[in-house]
Amino acid sequence: MSASETARTVIGIIGNVISFALFVSPSPTFWRIWKNKSVEEFKPDPYIATVMNCMFWIFYGIPVVHPDSTLVVTINGIGLAVELLYLAIYFAFAPNKGRLKVIGWLCVECAFIAVIAVVTLMVFHSHASRSNFVGIFCVVFGVLMYASPLTIMRKVIKTKSVEYMPFYLSLTNFLNGIIWLTYALIEFDLFITISNGLGAVSGAIQLILYAYYHRSTPKDKETEKGKPSEVEMENGKPQQLPMSAETAAVSGMAA
Repeated sequence: MSASETARTVIGIIGNVISFALFVSPSPTFWRIWKNKSVEEFKPDPYIATVMNCMFWIFYGIPVVHPDSTLVVTINGIGLAVELLYLAIYFAFAPNKGRLKVIGWLCVECAFIAVIAVVTLMVFHSHASRSNFVGIFCVVFGVLMYASPLTIMRKVIKTKSVEYMPFYLSLTNFLNGIIWLTYALIEFDLFITISNGLGAVSGAIQLILYAYYHRSTPKDKETEKGKPSEVEMENGKPQQLPMSAETAAVSGMAA
């Protein structure tokens, strides 16, 4: 194994650890759902989207599409299992409408990825062409998922408060993007570079906003910043806030 291959493997392992931390960051939300036996106002949308993104990156990383991408497959395989567990918990306590939504979207996603897989393997016959075809979908879905962090950043600017943008989550998002960007640059991978370049920029902007607005955040709110899926009470009912953890995890995840 060459020095560059060794370095890439080590960085990829570090990336797996950081990405795993991002994947499990919503766990307090689902512990709350399990404990209360109710999904309250929580929505399954971020987790459904993450399932799709993970499936694409797993397919991208398999040997017949893009060889030597084991670490891309491992972390997104773990991420897929975690997200399906989250959705199973949501499904167990959701009303019928919520359950139908989960089943419907998962069926659509499985059908879509199956079509892409068939086209990839039947139409394209080289690793380069297959990687390019699947990689485009990976980047498109990854870019679309940056809408959630943008919503968080807009809220910070509007309220002049970092109450709902925890520092350690923003820092982890940034490090996740940097680590996987480095991984992609050692043996250049355009698609991982694009996704994680955007992830690193997004994380950097969040850190800049945190530094700028930290002093204007009410001190009594600082203790409430620890969770990415915090819930605030409005008129006595729980309201789900924008969630950046899931999006950052998947769009920056070996992606």
